[in-house]
Amino acid sequence: MALSVTGGSGEGSVTRVPAMEGIIEGMFSEDVDRRIGSAREIRRLTKNSTKHRRQLSGAIEPLVSMLRCGEPEATEAAILALLNLAVKDERNKIKIVEAGALEPLIGFLQSTDMTLQEYATAVLLTLTASSTNKPTISAVGAIPILVKILKDGNHQARIDAVRALYNLSTLSDNVNTILSSQPIPALVDLLKSCKKSSKPAEYCSALLELLLNFDEARNALTAEEGGVLAVVEVLEEGSLQSKAHAVGALLTMCESDRSKYREIILKEGVIPGLLELTVHGNPKSQSKAQTLLQLLRNSPYPRPGLQPDALENIVCNIVSKIDNDDRAEKAKKMLAEMVQVSMEQSLRHMQRRAIVCTPAELPLANRTSGVPSK
Repeated sequence: MALSVTGGSGEGSVTRVPAMEGIIEGMFSEDVDRRIGSAREIRRLTKNSTKHRRQLSGAIEPLVSMLRCGEPEATEAAILALLNLAVKDERNKIKIVEAGALEPLIGFLQSTDMTLQEYATAVLLTLTASSTNKPTISAVGAIPILVKILKDGNHQARIDAVRALYNLSTLSDNVNTILSSQPIPALVDLLKSCKKSSKPAEYCSALLELLLNFDEARNALTAEEGGVLAVVEVLEEGSLQSKAHAVGALLTMCESDRSKYREIILKEGVIPGLLELTVHGNPKSQSKAQTLLQLLRNSPYPRPGLQPDALENIVCNIVSKIDNDDRAEKAKKMLAEMVQVSMEQSLRHMQRRAIVCTPAELPLANRTSGVPSK
């Protein structure tokens, strides 16, 4: 049956219902090539169109069946069509899971074909956006496999895996499963490798903030070379949302055991980023930054470029001004000037921190992750 389609594949295109029926009929054909052609047409039409996703939802069951056919070309066509059908469509997400897609998808997640693994991770990420699907996806053992992809997958699969894990972490029962899969080293590695202002850094920071409520995750982060530093770098260079997650993560650590984590956090040069956040963050981030400054300010640890008591004086002065003046303009101006001074005085420390060398050669105060940002 010829397709009766005019215009593009977007919302504004004019498509007659018989064309949609013809595509769905093609999915039930015994001709493999016709099924592949129909799957590709579904992928094209549903890329940007909510209307087409709804009209073509009847193709979900045969597309799921194609996932089991064993033909690489058919499998790829089906998985990409299902991905587009699921995007921004809650009902289709649920239908795909109910049609039995999780079993073949879990198999693809463990495939040595990295492209197939990437596509399957993308589909699973989309399906985890549905609260209805989350318990089912968790029950089939997806979490440990996603953590493995976070460690060993290609770059895009790792990004989608961390997003899927974050989606699943909103169910409290899943957090222990995530922790038991030991995700912290892989999260730190991804955070080191991506630009700190990027979306992947935001996803990593969000998941870290959640996991650091648990002692197991805090121990894993501090044991990981450059782990706390990676979070501090997000605080300095990340998006506003990433900075909010980073300060929340560091505050959680310090509040859980001030004596254990205060010096570890200070040694990574956190003060300039915190000072800046008290000026430019949203009210919640500003409050967290001020609280963390208060927790850090009594440390005897001397920062490079500052007199031993200078950090104490700066922080006390800033916090008292902000509290008394209720973030008045004068206090903000004073704080902005102090941020600049603190950053300038920290320049040599930050440069030394960026030098790549072995832990044995580098003092703890100046250690570096050894992984440049992209």
